[in-house]
Amino acid sequence: MTATVAPAGPSAWPTAVGQRRRKVPLGRWSLALVAVAAAAVWAFPVYWMVTSSLLPNARLRAGTPTFFPVNGTLLNYERVVAGSSFLSALRMSLAITLLTVLLVLIFAFLAALAISRFRFRGRKAFVVAILFIQMLPAEGLFIAQYKLLAGMSLLNTVVGPTIIYTACVVPFTIWMLRGFVAGVPAELEEAAMVDGLSRSQAFWRITLPLLAPGLVASGVYAFLQAWNEFTVALIALPAESAKTLPLWLRSFLSASANQGVDWGQVMAASALIALPVIVFFLFVQNRMTGGLVSGAVKG
Repeated sequence: MTATVAPAGPSAWPTAVGQRRRKVPLGRWSLALVAVAAAAVWAFPVYWMVTSSLLPNARLRAGTPTFFPVNGTLLNYERVVAGSSFLSALRMSLAITLLTVLLVLIFAFLAALAISRFRFRGRKAFVVAILFIQMLPAEGLFIAQYKLLAGMSLLNTVVGPTIIYTACVVPFTIWMLRGFVAGVPAELEEAAMVDGLSRSQAFWRITLPLLAPGLVASGVYAFLQAWNEFTVALIALPAESAKTLPLWLRSFLSASANQGVDWGQVMAASALIALPVIVFFLFVQNRMTGGLVSGAVKG
């Protein structure tokens, strides 16, 4: 009597599928471990800066490093903030950075709209000029920038470095926003105009919400460039009474070096400079990711 073997039916499928599924998590776990290791290497200098800022100078100079701020203190932060020039440098940096972000977004947004939505004489030359400006070395413009600001009596003022920062950041920001503007179909505005909206109403209600992520991303870029800029500020703000935070940190470090560097206060000052950037990014990160498609399918 010959035995017959029944073909594999649906009951045999889960076993094979389960074997295949068990192989996938291993690769994902490997990628996750690599990502965690890379993140740890990237974040360790920041962690070391914060840890060192919470330790007294005697423990920082000890032969054995301290990786955990056990019994830490905020004395370094108190001494830095209590200094005579920190608050003035903070006000100067905030004023220059916020004004730069505002001007960059206005000029870059209008320029991106012009080269993406309109065809006009000189459009290609304008695009080529933007690329050419990006290739110019910043160091080659220092003398001209200094003479320009000195001739306009804008040295040691908020307006002086703001003008230079805006001119430096606008070209790249135009290219960033140009991609966002080109990604929003003009037909959306035309459809809204067919439904009874004017061109300006269609722009404010339809196009602008879709461009919000691009504006936020460009604002973050402009904020980082203006907040951390050092060389232009060194030229535009030569007076000791007008310093941004990067210049203040250099002078603070130089003053400490004359009496032995107080690394606890240096790390505390560095953490205070980095704190506004972190807060600003945490404030806008949801808008950078959550608004990519908002408004396109609302009806």
